[in-house]
Amino acid sequence: MSQQRVSMAMVAARAGVSGQTVSRVANASPRVDPATRTRVEQAMVELGYRPNRAARALRTGRTQTLGLVAQTLATIGNSRMLQSVAEAASVRGYALTVVTLGADEDIAEAFDRLRDQGVDGAIVLNEATALARDAASSGLRLVVVDSAPDDRFTVIATDHAAGAAAATEHLLAAGHRTVHHLAGPGGSFAASERERGWREALTAAGIDAPDPVRGDWSAASGYAQTERMLASGGITALFAANDQMALGALRAIADADLRIPGEVAVVGFDDIADAAQFRPPLTTLRQDFDALGEHAVSCLAELIEGGQPADLRLNPVLIRRASA
Repeated sequence: MSQQRVSMAMVAARAGVSGQTVSRVANASPRVDPATRTRVEQAMVELGYRPNRAARALRTGRTQTLGLVAQTLATIGNSRMLQSVAEAASVRGYALTVVTLGADEDIAEAFDRLRDQGVDGAIVLNEATALARDAASSGLRLVVVDSAPDDRFTVIATDHAAGAAAATEHLLAAGHRTVHHLAGPGGSFAASERERGWREALTAAGIDAPDPVRGDWSAASGYAQTERMLASGGITALFAANDQMALGALRAIADADLRIPGEVAVVGFDDIADAAQFRPPLTTLRQDFDALGEHAVSCLAELIEGGQPADLRLNPVLIRRASA
C-alpha cells in the first residue's frame, strides 16, 4: 500500500496556520516571523513533509538550489563554513551545489557552471572573495563571506581587524614590549584584515610594528616560520593569524626549550574544535562559523525573494586559555 503524500494543508492544520504561511516557509520567504517559522518547520518534520521541488520550480521559476564557491575546502575555516551553510540551507528547504576552484580556474567559469545548473543564487567563501569582485556582473544573486563592502553583493564578515587588535592588546596588557605576527597568505582578505588590526593596535600603543612573517595557514608553515623568528631572537609574544599556524608555533617554541607562556606567549585566531586540547591550551579569537553560515543563507534567501539585506559584521570573542 502506498503511503499518503503529506500536503501543505496537512502541515497548516498541524501548525495552526494558513496554507499560504506554509508555502512561504517552504519557499524560504523572509516574510514569516521566527516563532511561526519554527512552528511550521516542526510540523513539517513531525509529518515528514517533503516539498515537490519540480512542481515548485515550475510554479515559482526557482529551483530551491543554492551554489557555494570556495577556493578550497581543505582549510578548517572553509570546511566549517561549508557545514554551516549546508545545515542552514537544509533547514530552509534548499539544496546545495558546491564548486571549488582549481589553481587556474576562473571564478567566472564557476559562476557559469552554477547558472547552467539553475541555482537561485550563490555564496562565495573567504579566499575566493577577491575573485568575486571580477565576476559580480555574472547576474547571479551573491552573498560573499569576508570581503570589503561592495555595492554589487551582500557581505557577511567577521570583524577580523577588531579580533586581531584584541589579541594584540591582550598580549601588551600582559607586559610584553611588542607583539610579533605570524601572518596568513597574501591575497587573503581575512589575513590582511588581521594584519591590519595587529598593526593598528601596536600603533595606538606607540609601538613600531616588527616585520611580520607569512605562513600558508598550515601548522607546518607555523612551525617553520616560528623557528626562523626564534632564531633571530627577541620574541616574547606571538599573534598567529589562525589556530593551525599557532599549533605549529607552539611546537617550535617547545622544541626550542622555551616555556609557554613564561618565555613566549601565543594567541591564535578561529577557536577550532581542538584549540582547548593544544599543549598548552590555546588562547584564541573565536569566530562564530555557525552564525556566519546561517546569516549568509538567510541573506541569500532574502535576495532571492527580492529583498535588499544589509551587510553584516560579526565580532569575534577572545577566549583566554593557558598559552597567553
